[in-house]
Amino acid sequence: MHPTVGNLETFLYLTENNILKIPEGLNTIGVYHESAAYDYQKSAAFLAENQITNISLYGFEEDLSQENLFTENSLSSQFNELFNNSSGALFFGGPDIPPAVYNEPTLLLTIITDPNRHYLEHSFLFHLLGGYQDEQYIPLLENNPDYAILGICLGMQTMNIATGGSMYQDIPSEIYGINTVESLLAQPTHRQHRNYNTNLRPDADLFRGSFHPIRIMPGSQLQSLLGGPEETPNVLSSHHQALKEIGKGWRVAATCMDGIIVEAIEHEKYKNVVGIQFHPEVPLLYKDEPLLLVPDEKDNQSFGKTFPKASGENFHFEFWEFMGRKLSLNQDITPEPVTSSP
Repeated sequence: MHPTVGNLETFLYLTENNILKIPEGLNTIGVYHESAAYDYQKSAAFLAENQITNISLYGFEEDLSQENLFTENSLSSQFNELFNNSSGALFFGGPDIPPAVYNEPTLLLTIITDPNRHYLEHSFLFHLLGGYQDEQYIPLLENNPDYAILGICLGMQTMNIATGGSMYQDIPSEIYGINTVESLLAQPTHRQHRNYNTNLRPDADLFRGSFHPIRIMPGSQLQSLLGGPEETPNVLSSHHQALKEIGKGWRVAATCMDGIIVEAIEHEKYKNVVGIQFHPEVPLLYKDEPLLLVPDEKDNQSFGKTFPKASGENFHFEFWEFMGRKLSLNQDITPEPVTSSP
């Protein structure tokens, strides 16, 4: 979903470097809404210029509104076609969700920039997984419970809302009662879910994310990625919102160290469906390049050198192995061509 040039480059980096292993014979479809804020013609040009033939684009045109996201609508037949001709779906990060989608007023720190993208992804996920909005609706995954879905950051938040959950619209002010950047930067790292130094200094070299450890729940699938039950791997965060009420069918699989912010969810019924609040997809995590987190810092290092082995590096490689295995469980499907939009 949301095949921007940046997301396509990220996906290609992960797959071409065998960090995420895609089963042989599967092609990729980049799905978007024609009325979204991004110009996807840039993505079409990128694919053509780089002669990438195993990724195609598919754009929806039919209108969606907040009133018809969580029910049968004008896109239901196309959602069904995509589901029947694919093995899994990847939902990337992005901007704030319109709070009206989860029946709450919009707080001053919430910024809405791309509602049509949100409408498409919420409705598709509701069709895939169902939700509290309509307890009688039969999810598409009932026809293929092995279907793999990964939601990253916004993707996990969308999973939660699409199934009837809700959100904290701003972590510092709503959860911790913090309203200034200086006060937040004085807090422990596990309370800093993006790099708030960027609020103070418009430095293009500053990395926008922050790093903090997470606590993985005993008995969760993610626990199998750890070398031991006491490991608390460091992850990359870049968000200011968080899950509040949990949607239908989820169990919490990881939290931040104080147990307040949900860092991962796993579906209780569909075992190949996972949402994560952190960002394991960023290519810089796998390169030996320094990351500048604090202005004028002299000793900045790469992620792998800052958090080697069990402190973070191992978990990221294991996570993509984990997701590749989930996709492989569903590789016996033979996808039929889905008509690409121009």
